[in-house]
Amino acid sequence: MASSNKRLKFLDRHLALWIFLAMSLGVSIGYFIPSSSTFISSFSNGTTNIPLAIGLILMMYPPLTKIDFSKISLIFEKPKLLTASFLVTWIFGPFLMFSLATVFLKDYPEYLTGLIIIGIAPCIAMVIVWNELAEGNRELAAGLIGINSLLQVFFFGLYAYFYLEIMLPLFGIKGLALNITVTQIATTVAIYLGIPFLLAVVSRFTIKKYMGEKWFAQKFIPFVSPITLIALLFTIILMFSLKGEMIVELPFDVIRVALPLLLFFTIMFFVMFFISKKIGANYRDAVALSFTASGNNFELAIAVSIGVFGINSGQAFAGVIGPLVEVPALILLVKVAFWLKKKLYKLEVN
Repeated sequence: MASSNKRLKFLDRHLALWIFLAMSLGVSIGYFIPSSSTFISSFSNGTTNIPLAIGLILMMYPPLTKIDFSKISLIFEKPKLLTASFLVTWIFGPFLMFSLATVFLKDYPEYLTGLIIIGIAPCIAMVIVWNELAEGNRELAAGLIGINSLLQVFFFGLYAYFYLEIMLPLFGIKGLALNITVTQIATTVAIYLGIPFLLAVVSRFTIKKYMGEKWFAQKFIPFVSPITLIALLFTIILMFSLKGEMIVELPFDVIRVALPLLLFFTIMFFVMFFISKKIGANYRDAVALSFTASGNNFELAIAVSIGVFGINSGQAFAGVIGPLVEVPALILLVKVAFWLKKKLYKLEVN
């Protein structure tokens, strides 16, 4: 097991390199083999790409198996944290993305719309990975993700209508009609979060019951943990191969979309972290809150953009650029989190 842990630490330590290589490989495949996009897209059912869904499910499964689900209800004993999370994630966040999009992309309405769609979809997937790497509170992260999932199901359509049909015209930009149903959103959430969550719950309790907690912790967890990184790299290669040709041919458009996204991730992380510290959150809770607030549900944003505007739309392009920026940005923020821990939580005992 020591050898397994050592190998996993080596992989985690060079995560930025593996992700950069995966991005490069994905873009290269998409650019030099244009037919690859059509081939990958052929494995789709509606707006759900099956290989991509499999990658995301496998990516999320190991971190979810580590969560002690019996402790999730304890988050309701921290009303200040829940209130702060809601205000920053659901009130401040969407307005911040809307503001950044209108400032940087006013002359590019498709990209602008794509960013607004991203901004109204808080992360319900990869936040688990970033929280894990930064040693955040797993149970709190899982609880917040569950709450965000439900809020997305019920309010995503209303948020889209408000920002695209009411707010945009106020800024002199024509609104864009969206035809998004609660069923479409619920289906996306069920696939990308519900399936791995259910698998994690079943496997955790079944294995503990028949093999014991010690075997689960010392054998099963080390065995499945590397699957997260493998699935993450697989998912990145797929996502970037779908838009590889476009990314290479429109490099300045990539930068135009990337800049407001980078500002969004950074601002959201620091705002949530310092608010968390101000209201008395410990380091692990502050990390869970901050990564939950700063990440976005690109799976949902991409699915909605493709379903409403088409796979070759500017909105879909903006959606794919999202993880291109988010992955390296949030890896850097993991390092920032540890730096903030040294500066702000010197006396905290792990």
